[in-house]
Amino acid sequence: MPNPISDPLVEVVDTDATSDLVRMESTVEGAVTVILNRPARKNAFDAELIGALEETFRTLVAAEGVRVVFVRGAGAMFSAGADLEWMRAAADRTEADNRDDAFEMAKMLKALWDIPALTVALVEGGAFGGGAGVAAACDLAIATKDAKFSFSEVRLGLIPATISPYVVQAIGPRAARGLFATGQVFDAAHAERIGLITEIVADAAALEAARDRTAKAILACAPGAVAASKKLVADVVGHRIDHGLMEDTAKRIAHARVGDEGQEGVRAFLERRKPRWAE
Repeated sequence: MPNPISDPLVEVVDTDATSDLVRMESTVEGAVTVILNRPARKNAFDAELIGALEETFRTLVAAEGVRVVFVRGAGAMFSAGADLEWMRAAADRTEADNRDDAFEMAKMLKALWDIPALTVALVEGGAFGGGAGVAAACDLAIATKDAKFSFSEVRLGLIPATISPYVVQAIGPRAARGLFATGQVFDAAHAERIGLITEIVADAAALEAARDRTAKAILACAPGAVAASKKLVADVVGHRIDHGLMEDTAKRIAHARVGDEGQEGVRAFLERRKPRWAE
């Protein structure tokens, strides 16, 4: 199979959803890279970037042929968090205006969360505030060993509200309380220990290699099963293991076994060949 990253890029999704603030690259195999494109501002969030990201992620939720979505920042920084000029303007707005403004960030993160394909954050430099929230909202997050992280909102008299559902789910309530309350900067090793990132690599070159490796691995998996597996986790987390949950999970695997992907996957395994989605 061709290399899903190194081959010439082709369009598999409608890139009209993007703007100069967000670049979207894709391959014929369905590996998509979404790039926050404000390197001069360290990819900091403002209303325009948030809106462009939401539109991009909404496109990817419904797009056919997308197998994996990588999210990264242009230049050597994932995201510095909130743009200072945007924050300065917010201070002069009404509470209602700020609520509407914050809800746009919440919608952007939910759109990322809703993408059925595997999502992977590729973190260089640092992920602060909302940048760390984006990493937490992805299924996987790979960071270079020198990357830094922080939820520094409390140092400004603020709270990491809209990112909190994703961060708390990723790192747990105790770690979240401590990091939210202190605003301390922490390194990639600590981020991995608490679950904010899932893998550490040596440098930018190793990050590229990790992207290639991850794309190759996910392209060997049935796309419908990937989406159903992500939904399975969302549906069972926090539920008591009772008869209803047992029955529901049994129905899900039975449906998968008789479905097109399940039938093709088992036949391919028994016939010692690749299934259609991995060819």
